[in-house]
Amino acid sequence: MLRKHLSALSAAALLLAACGSETAEPVVEETAEVSVDWTKSTLPELVAYLEAGEVTSEALVMAYLQRIEAVDESGPTINSILSLNPDAIEQARAIDARRAAGENVGLLQGVPVLLKDNIDTADRIPTTAGSLALVENYASEDAPLAAALREHGAVILGKTNLSEWANFRSNGSLSGWSGVGGHTLNPHVLDRQTCGSSAGSGAATAAMLAAGSVGTETNGSIICPSNANGIVGFKPTVGLVSQAGIVPISSSQDTAGPMTRTVTGAAMMLTAMATGEGATDFTTGLFDTALEGRRIGVMRFTVSDQPGVAEAFDAALEVLAAEGAVLVEIPDFEQQVENFGESAFLVLLHEFKITLNEYLEGTPETVEARTMAELIAFNEAHAEEELAIFGQDLFVEAEATNGIEDPAYAEAVAIAQSATREFGIDLMLSQYDVDVLVSPSGPIVPVAVPTEPDVWPSWSGGGGFAAIAGYPHLTVPMGAVEGVPLGLSFIGTAGQDADILALGYDYEQASQMRVDPTFMAHSSAPTPDRDAAEEETEETEASEE
Repeated sequence: MLRKHLSALSAAALLLAACGSETAEPVVEETAEVSVDWTKSTLPELVAYLEAGEVTSEALVMAYLQRIEAVDESGPTINSILSLNPDAIEQARAIDARRAAGENVGLLQGVPVLLKDNIDTADRIPTTAGSLALVENYASEDAPLAAALREHGAVILGKTNLSEWANFRSNGSLSGWSGVGGHTLNPHVLDRQTCGSSAGSGAATAAMLAAGSVGTETNGSIICPSNANGIVGFKPTVGLVSQAGIVPISSSQDTAGPMTRTVTGAAMMLTAMATGEGATDFTTGLFDTALEGRRIGVMRFTVSDQPGVAEAFDAALEVLAAEGAVLVEIPDFEQQVENFGESAFLVLLHEFKITLNEYLEGTPETVEARTMAELIAFNEAHAEEELAIFGQDLFVEAEATNGIEDPAYAEAVAIAQSATREFGIDLMLSQYDVDVLVSPSGPIVPVAVPTEPDVWPSWSGGGGFAAIAGYPHLTVPMGAVEGVPLGLSFIGTAGQDADILALGYDYEQASQMRVDPTFMAHSSAPTPDRDAAEEETEETEASEE
């Protein structure tokens, strides 16, 4: 297994040495005094401190590097970061110099952020998607979203661990595990799931290892880890943030999105990242009266019987009502489109093969596996490192497809999108005359066994609708059950991003339910019985045979 390219303090020491002792010593002294306080501040607070001259971007980078060493590399060792940008301090100093000269340095003012390690940057760190096959994948240019973040003043501190290949290698995977980085731990309860695939982004953000992070989602990969790690996560309308320069799965569902500790921070990052149709300043509509008079559809049918979920959800609904929202119960939902699940899965398989082959074709010559077929062969040749916990059945199924020219693909796209759009989210919005939909963001995440695939409880939440439809979805913390976080989801129709953020902001301000991690070893919160779940799986497989 590869470790980080540079440990946090080693990177800092090398960079300081390269820059000379005259400027290095004051920075070290300043960081040693204030690093803990700065890292505990939220992204919008840090932007305000930077604007006021109370801290420098360089000092923030140093503070986060020290915290990464203390939390990610040592101490709890949550293992959320794969690589650190060796030029981060130099880039922060350049922003500080521009600010001192009176230049506009952008909305983010030099705050350090982390990117999921499936997003290209032109820094001296690779884009691996967590796979050993891509450890030499050093991109020659930034993905558009990374370039946009830099243009708005972000310092890219490094890249985070993830479920390898964004959790689309096997049906029986271990969330938050990659061949490059190993397994990421949940900073709230160390033996609980981080969920995925943006596991490292969720865990690092919760643990305050950067001001914010970027995750990516195809179906739940921003929302689920945000729910599991007790942070704000926003999956925008597909197309609002460019898909270019991201290791892909699905051209119809993939999107990147912000993962932060506050809705305001998410709105600021989205404002910086968004370059597609609908891009705007998403911070201007954030008011603590946004819920007043709004009709909210309560997706009651998405609430499982897992102890603690319904109680937390009902408490969140009380906050919405107290803020003036009109709650409309949606007790049931009957899917009107046949073969919906099968079609949605088929879409991913077809698009994965095409988009991944296109991405690999554009990688540098140092990347030897340049097609999906070659990746399958690579994993087989490195089975001890890559296939020890779970296989690559999704790779094999995707490789067997006939591409997007297959008539079966076009039919599957039409079925999947109609089932989640006009016969899904849009139908519920119109039928119940509501502005948005709310649900739990996911279950109370289970105990994770680092050497075995996931075993999940009954699912809560309606995120699959938003993911397949390509519609916006926001999760905001709604507390914790015995230390394990839960989130409240706000889901809307295409282009409703600003409105969703505004409603989530009002709830956040009224509820104040975010809980910072305490790095507990265990929790008494419910978790599935692994042996019983395995027996049930075996019985199901036997009956299918």
